Amino acid sequence: MRGFERRLVADHAMRGQLRYHELIVRSLRSAGLSVHTVLDPARLAASVPQAWWLLGRLRPAALFTTGGYLALPLVFAARARGVPTLVWEGNVQPGRATRAIGRFATRVAVSFPPTLEAFPGNSFVSGTPIRSFEGIDRGAARHSFGLDPGDRLLVVFGGSQAVARMNAAVVGALPQLAVDWHVLHVAGEDGMADAGAARQALPDALRSRYTAEPFLTDRMADALVAADLVVGRAGSSTCAELAAAGVPSILVPYPYAGAHQRYNARYLVDEGAAVELPDDELTAARLLAETGALLDDDRRRAMAGAARRLGLPHAARVLADELVALAEGGPLPSTLSS
Repeated sequence: MRGFERRLVADHAMRGQLRYHELIVRSLRSAGLSVHTVLDPARLAASVPQAWWLLGRLRPAALFTTGGYLALPLVFAARARGVPTLVWEGNVQPGRATRAIGRFATRVAVSFPPTLEAFPGNSFVSGTPIRSFEGIDRGAARHSFGLDPGDRLLVVFGGSQAVARMNAAVVGALPQLAVDWHVLHVAGEDGMADAGAARQALPDALRSRYTAEPFLTDRMADALVAADLVVGRAGSSTCAELAAAGVPSILVPYPYAGAHQRYNARYLVDEGAAVELPDDELTAARLLAETGALLDDDRRRAMAGAARRLGLPHAARVLADELVALAEGGPLPSTLSS
């Protein structure tokens, strides 16, 4: 564990709010030969007996993991100890490490139906745990963002990954975008200066139709419910929330993390819920063309219906019920419903 996650966990552990145990294994470094080319396999091998000893001391009733390279020692050790394991895979296309783990896990939960093929015999569809949209009234949500009844709300956000290109496209297209849409742009802290300048450059009549925020945090659920169209990345959580909220989208897969987001986006596109726009084609002109094509209310309505049919808003409960059943040795909900 490195970076922000390490600092966050260490802070909670120091305050006694979290029991934290760290294995020798570390996340893989970038490609290329280095000392870690030798050290990483050695750390992985050394972590297996370490994980075996740790599970023997903690005696968990069950193990839950989101897979990946770092989970290999724990799942191997759990298999040796007879501890049942539940692995959750959030992407349509699982990585090689998670595919390997799936062969040793008791059950594998996946977010998307096509992923079942990667884990034959012991997998089920759970969906992705997301924030709740229950109780959010669309009319009230739209009113909270200052929308008039006839406004079409375009929400643009890039998550935490490489929003600079997305921000540049929005700023470049803004004079026309603000004519066609009320634009809510989550620009990140680094994008706020350019967004503010772009807003000031708009004619007075259009300025109120563009709102830029560094983050939405607690208001994101309201924004998605209020939205008529979303432009965003194609991470598992984003795709799951778009489906749960029943909102059509233009998905711009993040290109630097394998092909995971491209496969996620393609699933929603194939189901009629989204349009895919490659990151290297995201320009102001292309953004205007794609959003312009979706000014058609009937087309967006059909896409919204397709998204809603894919939604699995209770994934967190499904995973919790499965994990408790594994821990207690009772009938597994996933097998009873299959």
